Amino acid sequence: MKHFLTLKDLTSDEASNIIQRGIVLKAKQRQGEAHPTLEGKALAMIFDKSSTRTRVSFETGMFQLGGHALFLQSGATQLGRGEPIEDSARVISSMVDLVMIRTFEHSMVQKFAEYSSVPVINALTDLAHPCQILADVMTFVEHRGDIAGKTVAWIGDGNNMAHSWVNGSLTFGYQLNLACPNGYLPDPALLASARSLGANVTLCASPQQAVEGADLVTTDVWASMGQEEEQKIREQAFAHYQVNSKLMATARKDALFMHCLPAHRGEEVAVEVIDGPQSVVWDEAENRLHAQKALMEFLLANVND
Repeated sequence: MKHFLTLKDLTSDEASNIIQRGIVLKAKQRQGEAHPTLEGKALAMIFDKSSTRTRVSFETGMFQLGGHALFLQSGATQLGRGEPIEDSARVISSMVDLVMIRTFEHSMVQKFAEYSSVPVINALTDLAHPCQILADVMTFVEHRGDIAGKTVAWIGDGNNMAHSWVNGSLTFGYQLNLACPNGYLPDPALLASARSLGANVTLCASPQQAVEGADLVTTDVWASMGQEEEQKIREQAFAHYQVNSKLMATARKDALFMHCLPAHRGEEVAVEVIDGPQSVVWDEAENRLHAQKALMEFLLANVND
């Protein structure tokens, strides 16, 4: 049995197969071809953080695969009343086939997975957001082909998305250039671990250096959920880290722009970029659905085998 807590839980071949299967499932959905491969299966969705794309994509995805998804807001369950994670994990996993968790501390999903009898999916923690990278890479493959050997530029906070791009550089074989303000760098232990395993990651002195010659430019909000009180401080620290048309001009002419959303136009990204011809954010958002369907198929097939 496999869990999916970070991209490091997949081999390169497994990740690539999930991407290709996501593309197939997307085509089936577009053509109106039913694909109930998970008929009779149940997914428990545990949410500590609010969500739009995560809930809609997983719930709709499970429906399209013929299964059923249960929305469990932690505050309305015994988890929110202090039941030990290991007890909830044992009980919930005895009744469903998959568990998806969107929470704050990464240790929570790790402990849940330790005591779960079914695969657990990290749908976002403060450390990592691996499902988003599956969708992002799928989007790049659709538009530009294989991402291996290409250059990805991350501009902004060294947050959970930056961490997942770091791990993804090892999984998918792209060069990653990171431009983050001082004080907002990625976790040094995570970065060192990825590099020790062969990840090709460069910390750049400026956004301009990171974007030069890039095939993909991506960013995220300056203040994530739980950091709203830091908004004003972060606006000053990130003032020169906006992805705008001038910065995009430094990348390759056919470079793509991505953003995991929600976006703050006029802050981390200029309107002319996110709504411009190089932006593929809407394909990227939709591909959460298809990539995650392929992921759930993969995890359950691994259990069945």
